[in-house]
Amino acid sequence: MLEITAVTEDGHRFVRPAEADIADLVGALGRPERRFLILQRIPDLPNVFMQVWHDGADYTVEHRDGGADRHFQVFLEGPEQVVPVMAAWARQADGWRYGLSWTPVDLGAPEPAPPLALDEDDRAKLDQRLREVIIGGYATRAELAEIAADYLVTGDHRPVTPGQARELADRLWLDRVEEQAAWKGETDPERLTRAFTALAATGITAKEHFTCCGSCGRSEIGEAGAPDARGFVFFHRQCTDATAAGGQGLTLLYGGFDGSPATTAAIGREVVAALDQAGLTAEWDGDPAQAITVTPITWRKRLIG
Repeated sequence: MLEITAVTEDGHRFVRPAEADIADLVGALGRPERRFLILQRIPDLPNVFMQVWHDGADYTVEHRDGGADRHFQVFLEGPEQVVPVMAAWARQADGWRYGLSWTPVDLGAPEPAPPLALDEDDRAKLDQRLREVIIGGYATRAELAEIAADYLVTGDHRPVTPGQARELADRLWLDRVEEQAAWKGETDPERLTRAFTALAATGITAKEHFTCCGSCGRSEIGEAGAPDARGFVFFHRQCTDATAAGGQGLTLLYGGFDGSPATTAAIGREVVAALDQAGLTAEWDGDPAQAITVTPITWRKRLIG
């Protein structure tokens, strides 16, 4: 798997795709709403990307590595030329730029955003909210910037411009990227993902950071997985926020789609077993009316973006 996220024009995101997946995505270019494909590093970094555009003529491949003076493009004839260079970029292979006629793209330097004109309380509230979202670990850089722009809006008053929001979000994002660089080995959120992936493979719909609350999650989980799923397990965004803020555990909601207590209890036992197999500890007394709590848990979720 490649340590990148691939984003299509119609908004689909493919996290850690294989090279074969990149080949499929490039091969689909030229269709309506599939004219371009963007590759981002994991974690996503400001102004670092590779993209390809195709609408029936040549394939325009661009890459950027920081400032406006580090943006280049090349014109290629088909997927057989495009896919190897994109895959090499994704692997950060030595010499991936060689052998192609890259030319600079002059987009000009963007105008810096004016300083934020916020009072001390509003600035503290905004910083705190953005840090909570970053620590939660599920937002993209773009989503973080949207939160920064919208969080303090009252009526028609928008105290943070989109440009200011992007600059603030990127600064806090990069602080977290630097912090997580010191983390070693598998983290508890990664163990949780491993457990959920294993459960999904057995016919249980398993969703992280799913919907805003438990009521919405229970009403929507039936449409979130395979039609023949036996049951479900999820935690919602309020659970994420509580755990990321230093809560003692992560609450998991689960059940069987037939609604019976026996099926729900059986799904609960499978969830606990999968957590144990992934190296996590669960508190649950076997009562299908009670939630499962993953505890202790240290919330170090690496950013993707």
